[in-house]
Amino acid sequence: MQVILLERVAKLGQMGEVVNVKQGFARNYLLPQGKALRASEANIKAFEGQKAQLETRNAESKAEAQKIADKLDGQTFVVIRSASDSGALYGSVTTRDAADAATEAGFTVDRKSVVLRDPIKDLGLHDVSVVLHPEVEATITMNVARSVEEAELQAQGKSIQDMAAEADAEAEFEIAELFDDIGGADDGESDDRDRD
Repeated sequence: MQVILLERVAKLGQMGEVVNVKQGFARNYLLPQGKALRASEANIKAFEGQKAQLETRNAESKAEAQKIADKLDGQTFVVIRSASDSGALYGSVTTRDAADAATEAGFTVDRKSVVLRDPIKDLGLHDVSVVLHPEVEATITMNVARSVEEAELQAQGKSIQDMAAEADAEAEFEIAELFDDIGGADDGESDDRDRD
């Protein structure tokens, strides 16, 4: 099916282009969302008449999206989740979680505009794209942790594995000190028995 695009659509084309798309994509997404019109002669003439208006509206929405993107780009949002000791989440962090975290911080972000390249299924810092306009994108960081304290440590650059290794090393050192103390006490007792 041929359609004429009323705005830029990612991986499809620019405003005003006539493109071939599958009928389902056109009927279920492009046409109902107002992103395209069927490419009939009447619609092409109507588009030419509205082209200046559409370009002005597109420029305004792009400028507005760019202002939001400038503030949003590079922000870090903390999401607290339950996870195993190895750092694997019980579940995952979704686009809704990312949008809710940004909204709680005072930004207006729709979950449909959040793009996860890969599912977030482990603790740590994850970059997430937010598409505010077909031509404007911001990158935010999701700090997924089990607690606020853990999130602060991750923000400083320590990973869950590093913290676990430090805790294990500290425990081994304490155990070694404890055995040294016990061993020293045993040596003292045997010396006293030898003197008797």
